[in-house]
Amino acid sequence: MKRFHVHVSVDDLDANVRFYSAMFGAPPAILKPDYAKWMLDDPRVNFAISSRGVKAGVDHLGVQVESASELTALREQAAAAKFAGLDQANAECCYARSDKYWTTDPQGIPWETFHTLGSIPIYGKTESTDGLACCASTPAVDAQAEKSGACCA
Repeated sequence: MKRFHVHVSVDDLDANVRFYSAMFGAPPAILKPDYAKWMLDDPRVNFAISSRGVKAGVDHLGVQVESASELTALREQAAAAKFAGLDQANAECCYARSDKYWTTDPQGIPWETFHTLGSIPIYGKTESTDGLACCASTPAVDAQAEKSGACCA
């Protein structure tokens, strides 16, 4: 089953944890000094915030899947839209190891489809073994990230 994903960069993590905990009626499932994540079932969403972005606001949107086959299907759907995309295997970002596929919508909003493989004790590597930054994406996404200053875009 799929779960919608939203990642928001925030200026004040503590204030935003209090706000979103009240909004969602629940504390975050994961809380770190620079990151918080709610895994809600109603609505079914993986909502994350971090203080790692240069500019506050929506960092990226996405869809979390539960299997490699679901990730492949979403990757094929995104590729059919004929936008540039990038596969990222074993990415270490946001305290998790995941297989990911990145693309950018026509407005320049980064979209991440991913299958989480496990947790890691750090936010992520500055660079992965393939030379890509944490949460790296497509060249179009990278250009948007450079313009917006986003970490995971």
